Parts: sequence; C-alpha cells; structure tokens
Amino acid sequence: MEQQLSDILDNLLGMLLLEGSYDIEEKEDSFSVSIETKDAGRLIGARGESLDGLQLLVNQMVARKLGSAPDGAGFKRVVIDVEGWRKQKEEELVKSAQSWGKQVLESGKELELEPQSPWQRRVVHMSISEMEGLESESVGEGRDRHIVIKPAN
Repeated sequence: MEQQLSDILDNLLGMLLLEGSYDIEEKEDSFSVSIETKDAGRLIGARGESLDGLQLLVNQMVARKLGSAPDGAGFKRVVIDVEGWRKQKEEELVKSAQSWGKQVLESGKELELEPQSPWQRRVVHMSISEMEGLESESVGEGRDRHIVIKPAN
C-alpha cells in the first residue's frame, strides 16, 4: 500500500505544481504523511480546509485502489501533515481542551465550543476523556457541529 500511496501523492502534488518532498511513515493503524514544501499555505488553506480536502481525496483514492481486495483488506487511514501544521494544531488543541476542562470543573457549568472539523473534535474529545469529572459530546450538524464540555454525572 505504501507504493500506491506514494504514486497517488506524486500525481496529486505534480498536478498542483508543488515542489517539495514527503515522508511516509507506516503506523499500526494508519499511514502518516509529512509534506515539506515552500508553498505550504496552498496545501493547508484557511483553517486547514484544503489540507482536510487533500487528506479526504487521498484516502478515497487509496480505498478505491484497494477496492479490489476483499473487504478492503490492507487499507489503512492516511493522515497528512504539511510543514508540521497539523501536529502544532493538535498540540494547541490539547492545551486548549485542558484549559476548557479546568474552566468547566471550576464553574460546574457546561461550555459550548465553536464549530470544529472532525479531527479537531476528536482531539478535544480524547483530551477531555482523560480528565476526571468531565465528559464531552458533539452536537449540531455539518459545519455547525461543535463540542459541549460538561461535568460528568
């Protein structure tokens, strides 16, 4: 699968006329792709929307290539980062989630967050789940989907 992923990335980055390099790291349940380019802003986009789109596209292309395998055998999710942007954003979200969690614990009142992308909500949910006395849930639909952090019952 790594070679197929590499071929897909070569083609996509070539079509976008982007110069740079990438590293693919295979993990237990996913592939991590780290892209280095001078034109990172184009790949990341506003609030990471272009990066989310690129990641979705790559995952769909990989799944389609492996579609001939029974039950998609061998498929692993692909997580793409550009110039460390996603990693930095995840670290910021963890710190923010801890701060929000402390705020809820101190006030005893639930806190509604601004809408976030699915991967951002996942990071916040995971951080909150590690804090005793708190729970979180996603509410809303589509672009308005957001997290509510509240004291655990």
